[in-house]
Amino acid sequence: MTVSALTLLADLGGTNVRFALSDTSAPAPLVMDSVRRYQVSDFTALTDAIRQYFSDCGQQAQHALIAAAGRISDGETVQITNNPWAISAPRLQAELGLQSVRLVNDFAAQSMAVALLQAHDLVPVGPLPLPQLGARDEQTFVIVGPGTGLGVGGLLLRQGKCSVLQTEGGHAGFAAHTPEDIEILKRLNQRYGRVSNERLICGNGLVNLYGVLCDIAGQTPEPLKPEQISRRANEGTDPLCVQVVETFAGIFGSVAGDLVLTLGAWDGVYLTGGLVPILLPWMERGHFRERFEAKGRFRNTMEQVPTQAIMNPEPGLVGAAALAVVASGGSLLHRQH
Repeated sequence: MTVSALTLLADLGGTNVRFALSDTSAPAPLVMDSVRRYQVSDFTALTDAIRQYFSDCGQQAQHALIAAAGRISDGETVQITNNPWAISAPRLQAELGLQSVRLVNDFAAQSMAVALLQAHDLVPVGPLPLPQLGARDEQTFVIVGPGTGLGVGGLLLRQGKCSVLQTEGGHAGFAAHTPEDIEILKRLNQRYGRVSNERLICGNGLVNLYGVLCDIAGQTPEPLKPEQISRRANEGTDPLCVQVVETFAGIFGSVAGDLVLTLGAWDGVYLTGGLVPILLPWMERGHFRERFEAKGRFRNTMEQVPTQAIMNPEPGLVGAAALAVVASGGSLLHRQH
Protein backbone atom coordinates (compact mmCIF):
# COMPACT_ATOMS: atom_id res chain seq x y z
CA MET A 1 0.00 0.00 0.00
CA THR A 2 1.23 3.45 -0.84
CA VAL A 3 0.49 6.57 1.18
CA SER A 4 -1.71 7.93 -1.62
CA ALA A 5 -3.84 4.76 -1.52
CA LEU A 6 -4.56 5.06 2.20
CA THR A 7 -7.35 6.95 3.95
CA LEU A 8 -7.17 7.76 7.65
CA LEU A 9 -10.38 6.75 9.43
CA ALA A 10 -11.50 8.03 12.81
CA ASP A 11 -14.48 6.98 14.96
CA LEU A 12 -14.74 9.79 17.47
CA GLY A 13 -16.99 9.68 20.52
CA GLY A 14 -17.16 11.42 23.85
CA THR A 15 -14.57 9.27 25.63
CA ASN A 16 -12.51 7.43 23.01
CA VAL A 17 -11.25 7.99 19.51
CA ARG A 18 -10.49 4.98 17.33
CA PHE A 19 -8.25 5.24 14.29
CA ALA A 20 -7.56 2.92 11.40
CA LEU A 21 -6.34 3.01 7.83
CA SER A 22 -8.40 2.11 4.79
CA ASP A 23 -7.23 0.85 1.42
CA THR A 24 -10.27 1.60 -0.73
CA SER A 25 -9.02 -0.61 -3.55
CA ALA A 26 -8.82 -3.74 -1.36
CA PRO A 27 -11.65 -6.32 -1.09
CA ALA A 28 -11.68 -5.68 2.68
CA PRO A 29 -10.98 -1.93 2.80
CA LEU A 30 -10.49 -1.66 6.58
CA VAL A 31 -6.90 -2.56 7.48
CA MET A 32 -7.63 -4.39 10.74
CA ASP A 33 -4.09 -4.45 12.11
CA SER A 34 -4.02 -0.65 11.88
CA VAL A 35 -6.81 -0.14 14.45
CA ARG A 36 -5.78 1.82 17.55
CA ARG A 37 -7.83 3.36 20.37
CA TYR A 38 -6.93 6.46 22.41
CA GLN A 39 -8.49 8.34 25.31
CA VAL A 40 -9.78 11.76 24.27
CA SER A 41 -8.70 13.18 27.63
CA ASP A 42 -5.04 12.42 26.82
CA PHE A 43 -4.96 15.00 24.02
CA THR A 44 -5.79 18.67 23.71
CA ALA A 45 -7.02 18.35 20.12
CA LEU A 46 -7.78 15.76 17.44
CA THR A 47 -4.72 16.92 15.51
CA ASP A 48 -2.44 15.79 18.32
CA ALA A 49 -4.14 12.41 18.54
CA ILE A 50 -3.77 11.87 14.78
CA ARG A 51 -0.08 12.73 14.90
CA GLN A 52 0.37 10.23 17.73
CA TYR A 53 -1.49 7.59 15.73
CA PHE A 54 0.67 8.10 12.63
CA SER A 55 3.74 7.77 14.83
CA ASP A 56 2.48 4.62 16.54
CA CYS A 57 1.43 2.78 13.39
CA GLY A 58 4.37 3.94 11.26
CA GLN A 59 2.08 4.93 8.38
CA GLN A 60 0.81 8.13 6.80
CA ALA A 61 -2.27 9.00 4.74
CA GLN A 62 -3.21 11.91 2.51
CA HIS A 63 -6.98 11.69 3.00
CA ALA A 64 -9.06 11.50 6.19
CA LEU A 65 -12.65 10.59 6.97
CA ILE A 66 -13.79 11.47 10.49
CA ALA A 67 -17.00 9.91 11.86
CA ALA A 68 -17.92 12.12 14.80
CA ALA A 69 -20.60 11.89 17.48
CA GLY A 70 -22.22 15.24 16.83
CA ARG A 71 -24.17 17.24 14.29
CA ILE A 72 -22.08 18.21 11.27
CA SER A 73 -22.55 21.89 10.41
CA ASP A 74 -22.24 22.76 6.72
CA GLY A 75 -20.21 19.60 6.21
CA GLU A 76 -17.15 21.29 7.68
CA THR A 77 -17.39 21.65 11.46
CA VAL A 78 -18.62 19.62 14.43
CA GLN A 79 -18.77 20.09 18.19
CA ILE A 80 -18.45 16.64 19.71
CA THR A 81 -21.19 15.65 22.15
CA ASN A 82 -19.74 15.03 25.65
CA ASN A 83 -16.28 15.97 24.39
CA PRO A 84 -14.51 19.37 24.48
CA TRP A 85 -13.13 19.07 20.94
CA ALA A 86 -14.52 21.30 18.20
CA ILE A 87 -13.34 20.14 14.78
CA SER A 88 -13.00 22.10 11.56
CA ALA A 89 -12.28 20.04 8.45
CA PRO A 90 -10.39 22.86 6.63
CA ARG A 91 -8.26 23.61 9.71
CA LEU A 92 -7.50 19.92 10.29
CA GLN A 93 -6.52 19.53 6.66
CA ALA A 94 -4.18 22.51 6.82
CA GLU A 95 -2.57 21.56 10.15
CA LEU A 96 -1.81 18.00 9.02
CA GLY A 97 -0.98 18.80 5.40
CA LEU A 98 -3.64 16.41 4.09
CA GLN A 99 -5.19 16.49 0.63
CA SER A 100 -8.73 16.15 1.97
CA VAL A 101 -10.69 15.82 5.22
CA ARG A 102 -14.34 14.78 5.33
CA LEU A 103 -16.58 14.91 8.41
CA VAL A 104 -19.60 12.64 8.78
CA ASN A 105 -21.97 11.83 11.61
CA ASP A 106 -20.97 8.70 13.50
CA PHE A 107 -24.29 7.04 12.80
CA ALA A 108 -23.91 7.60 9.08
CA ALA A 109 -20.86 5.37 9.44
CA GLN A 110 -22.68 2.87 11.66
CA SER A 111 -25.40 2.59 9.03
CA MET A 112 -23.06 2.24 6.08
CA ALA A 113 -21.11 -0.48 7.91
CA VAL A 114 -23.90 -2.91 7.04
CA ALA A 115 -22.75 -2.94 3.42
CA LEU A 116 -19.35 -4.40 4.40
CA LEU A 117 -20.34 -6.76 7.20
CA GLN A 118 -19.83 -10.46 6.65
CA ALA A 119 -21.99 -13.33 7.88
CA HIS A 120 -19.69 -13.98 10.84
CA ASP A 121 -20.24 -10.38 12.01
CA LEU A 122 -23.97 -10.96 12.49
CA VAL A 123 -26.18 -13.02 14.81
CA PRO A 124 -29.87 -13.45 13.98
CA VAL A 125 -32.26 -12.35 16.71
CA GLY A 126 -35.26 -14.53 16.06
CA PRO A 127 -35.91 -17.37 13.61
CA LEU A 128 -35.46 -15.59 10.29
CA PRO A 129 -32.29 -15.95 8.17
CA LEU A 130 -29.95 -13.03 7.58
CA PRO A 131 -31.06 -10.75 4.73
CA GLN A 132 -29.11 -10.62 1.49
CA LEU A 133 -28.08 -7.11 0.54
CA GLY A 134 -28.59 -6.51 -3.16
CA ALA A 135 -31.20 -9.26 -3.48
CA ARG A 136 -33.56 -6.66 -4.97
CA ASP A 137 -33.05 -3.35 -6.73
CA GLU A 138 -34.65 -1.46 -3.85
CA GLN A 139 -34.13 -2.34 -0.20
CA THR A 140 -34.53 -0.35 3.03
CA PHE A 141 -33.04 -1.28 6.40
CA VAL A 142 -33.15 0.22 9.90
CA ILE A 143 -29.95 0.52 11.94
CA VAL A 144 -30.54 1.22 15.63
CA GLY A 145 -27.89 1.35 18.31
CA PRO A 146 -28.12 1.70 22.09
CA GLY A 147 -24.87 2.77 23.73
CA THR A 148 -24.22 6.05 25.51
CA GLY A 149 -27.31 7.28 23.66
CA LEU A 150 -29.68 5.77 21.10
CA GLY A 151 -28.69 6.17 17.46
CA VAL A 152 -31.08 5.58 14.58
CA GLY A 153 -30.30 5.46 10.89
CA GLY A 154 -31.50 4.01 7.64
CA LEU A 155 -29.62 2.24 4.86
CA LEU A 156 -31.13 2.65 1.41
CA LEU A 157 -30.13 0.43 -1.50
CA ARG A 158 -31.28 1.71 -4.85
CA GLN A 159 -30.15 0.20 -8.15
CA GLY A 160 -26.87 -1.05 -6.74
CA LYS A 161 -25.98 2.11 -4.81
CA CYS A 162 -25.98 2.61 -1.02
CA SER A 163 -26.94 5.75 0.83
CA VAL A 164 -27.70 6.49 4.45
CA LEU A 165 -30.58 8.28 6.09
CA GLN A 166 -29.44 10.17 9.18
CA THR A 167 -32.12 10.73 11.81
CA GLU A 168 -32.58 11.72 15.43
CA GLY A 169 -35.04 8.88 15.93
CA GLY A 170 -33.61 8.07 19.33
CA HIS A 171 -35.24 11.26 20.59
CA ALA A 172 -38.72 10.30 19.38
CA GLY A 173 -41.26 10.00 22.18
CA PHE A 174 -41.57 6.74 24.10
CA ALA A 175 -44.83 4.95 23.28
CA ALA A 176 -46.17 2.88 26.17
CA HIS A 177 -47.81 -0.42 25.13
CA THR A 178 -48.36 -2.39 28.37
CA PRO A 179 -49.57 -1.57 31.89
CA GLU A 180 -45.94 -1.77 33.05
CA ASP A 181 -44.91 0.63 30.27
CA ILE A 182 -47.57 3.08 31.44
CA GLU A 183 -46.26 2.98 35.00
CA ILE A 184 -42.69 3.48 33.74
CA LEU A 185 -43.76 6.40 31.56
CA LYS A 186 -45.71 8.01 34.40
CA ARG A 187 -42.74 7.99 36.75
CA LEU A 188 -40.20 9.11 34.16
CA ASN A 189 -42.56 11.87 33.05
CA GLN A 190 -42.63 13.17 36.61
CA ARG A 191 -38.83 13.24 36.60
CA TYR A 192 -38.04 14.49 33.09
CA GLY A 193 -41.22 15.84 31.57
CA ARG A 194 -41.19 14.53 28.00
CA VAL A 195 -39.82 10.97 27.82
CA SER A 196 -37.89 9.93 24.72
CA ASN A 197 -36.90 6.43 23.66
CA GLU A 198 -33.33 7.32 24.60
CA ARG A 199 -34.37 7.75 28.25
CA LEU A 200 -34.90 3.97 28.28
CA ILE A 201 -32.82 2.40 25.52
CA CYS A 202 -29.21 3.27 26.29
CA GLY A 203 -26.72 2.76 29.11
CA ASN A 204 -28.35 5.33 31.38
CA GLY A 205 -31.69 3.88 30.31
CA LEU A 206 -30.82 0.73 32.24
CA VAL A 207 -30.28 2.91 35.32
CA ASN A 208 -33.58 4.73 34.72
CA LEU A 209 -35.42 1.43 34.36
CA TYR A 210 -33.79 0.06 37.49
CA GLY A 211 -34.80 3.09 39.55
CA VAL A 212 -38.37 3.06 38.26
CA LEU A 213 -38.86 -0.69 38.74
CA CYS A 214 -37.48 -0.41 42.28
CA ASP A 215 -40.00 2.37 42.90
CA ILE A 216 -42.86 0.26 41.53
CA ALA A 217 -41.75 -2.68 43.71
CA GLY A 218 -41.43 -0.48 46.81
CA GLN A 219 -37.68 -1.04 47.05
CA THR A 220 -34.86 1.44 47.57
CA PRO A 221 -32.55 1.38 44.52
CA GLU A 222 -28.84 0.91 44.97
CA PRO A 223 -26.46 3.31 43.17
CA LEU A 224 -25.75 0.85 40.36
CA LYS A 225 -24.02 1.56 37.08
CA PRO A 226 -25.28 0.06 33.79
CA GLU A 227 -22.54 -2.59 33.74
CA GLN A 228 -23.41 -3.63 37.31
CA ILE A 229 -27.07 -4.06 36.39
CA SER A 230 -26.29 -6.21 33.36
CA ARG A 231 -23.71 -8.25 35.29
CA ARG A 232 -26.13 -9.00 38.14
CA ALA A 233 -28.77 -9.98 35.59
CA ASN A 234 -26.43 -12.28 33.70
CA GLU A 235 -25.23 -13.87 36.95
CA GLY A 236 -28.83 -14.30 38.13
CA THR A 237 -28.02 -12.79 41.52
CA ASP A 238 -30.61 -9.99 41.53
CA PRO A 239 -34.20 -10.66 40.36
CA LEU A 240 -34.86 -6.95 39.93
CA CYS A 241 -31.88 -6.57 37.58
CA VAL A 242 -33.20 -9.55 35.62
CA GLN A 243 -36.53 -7.73 35.34
CA VAL A 244 -34.70 -4.59 34.17
CA VAL A 245 -32.93 -6.28 31.25
CA GLU A 246 -36.07 -8.24 30.30
CA THR A 247 -38.03 -4.99 30.26
CA PHE A 248 -35.24 -3.30 28.30
CA ALA A 249 -35.31 -6.07 25.67
CA GLY A 250 -39.06 -5.80 25.29
CA ILE A 251 -39.13 -2.01 24.95
CA PHE A 252 -36.18 -2.16 22.55
CA GLY A 253 -38.21 -4.56 20.40
CA SER A 254 -41.16 -2.17 20.39
CA VAL A 255 -38.94 0.75 19.40
CA ALA A 256 -37.23 -1.22 16.62
CA GLY A 257 -40.59 -2.35 15.28
CA ASP A 258 -41.92 1.20 15.28
CA LEU A 259 -38.88 2.27 13.25
CA VAL A 260 -39.63 -0.38 10.65
CA LEU A 261 -43.16 0.97 10.30
CA THR A 262 -41.91 4.57 10.16
CA LEU A 263 -39.19 4.05 7.53
CA GLY A 264 -40.83 1.22 5.60
CA ALA A 265 -37.76 -0.89 6.39
CA TRP A 266 -39.34 -4.24 5.51
CA ASP A 267 -35.97 -5.71 4.53
CA GLY A 268 -34.53 -5.89 8.03
CA VAL A 269 -33.15 -4.31 11.18
CA TYR A 270 -29.52 -4.21 12.29
CA LEU A 271 -28.92 -3.82 16.02
CA THR A 272 -25.65 -2.13 16.88
CA GLY A 273 -24.15 -0.24 19.83
CA GLY A 274 -22.16 -1.22 22.89
CA LEU A 275 -25.11 -2.71 24.79
CA VAL A 276 -26.16 -5.19 22.09
CA PRO A 277 -23.45 -7.86 22.66
CA ILE A 278 -23.94 -7.58 26.43
CA LEU A 279 -27.73 -7.93 26.37
CA LEU A 280 -28.00 -10.24 23.36
CA PRO A 281 -28.96 -13.31 25.46
CA TRP A 282 -31.96 -11.43 26.84
CA MET A 283 -33.04 -10.27 23.37
CA GLU A 284 -32.80 -13.83 22.11
CA ARG A 285 -35.14 -15.15 24.82
CA GLY A 286 -38.26 -13.85 23.18
CA HIS A 287 -39.23 -10.48 24.62
CA PHE A 288 -37.51 -8.51 21.87
CA ARG A 289 -39.16 -10.34 18.94
CA GLU A 290 -42.46 -10.68 20.78
CA ARG A 291 -42.86 -6.93 21.06
CA PHE A 292 -41.14 -6.23 17.74
CA GLU A 293 -43.88 -8.22 15.99
CA ALA A 294 -46.79 -6.97 18.14
CA LYS A 295 -47.94 -4.29 15.70
CA GLY A 296 -51.65 -5.04 15.46
CA ARG A 297 -52.80 -5.34 11.86
CA PHE A 298 -49.16 -5.44 10.72
CA ARG A 299 -48.18 -8.44 12.86
CA ASN A 300 -48.07 -10.82 9.88
CA THR A 301 -45.81 -8.41 8.00
CA MET A 302 -43.54 -7.83 11.00
CA GLU A 303 -43.11 -11.57 11.49
CA GLN A 304 -41.30 -11.62 8.13
CA VAL A 305 -38.84 -8.78 8.96
CA PRO A 306 -35.46 -10.15 10.09
CA THR A 307 -33.57 -8.66 13.02
CA GLN A 308 -29.86 -9.22 13.55
CA ALA A 309 -27.21 -8.12 16.01
CA ILE A 310 -23.92 -6.67 14.79
CA MET A 311 -21.09 -8.37 16.68
CA ASN A 312 -18.18 -6.80 14.81
CA PRO A 313 -16.18 -4.87 17.44
CA GLU A 314 -15.54 -1.86 15.17
CA PRO A 315 -18.70 -1.07 13.19
CA GLY A 316 -17.91 2.66 13.21
CA LEU A 317 -14.57 2.13 11.50
CA VAL A 318 -16.03 -0.46 9.12
CA GLY A 319 -18.67 2.08 8.15
CA ALA A 320 -16.11 4.82 7.74
CA ALA A 321 -14.19 2.49 5.42
CA ALA A 322 -17.40 1.91 3.45
CA LEU A 323 -17.94 5.66 3.11
CA ALA A 324 -14.34 6.03 1.92
CA VAL A 325 -14.97 3.40 -0.76
CA VAL A 326 -18.06 5.25 -1.98
CA ALA A 327 -16.18 8.57 -1.97
CA SER A 328 -13.48 7.01 -4.14
CA GLY A 329 -16.08 5.90 -6.69
CA GLY A 330 -16.01 2.24 -5.69
CA SER A 331 -18.89 -0.19 -5.20
CA LEU A 332 -19.81 -1.93 -1.95
CA LEU A 333 -22.36 -4.62 -2.61
CA HIS A 334 -20.06 -7.08 -4.36
CA ARG A 335 -17.79 -7.06 -1.29
CA GLN A 336 -20.35 -8.58 1.06
CA HIS A 337 -20.68 -12.36 1.24
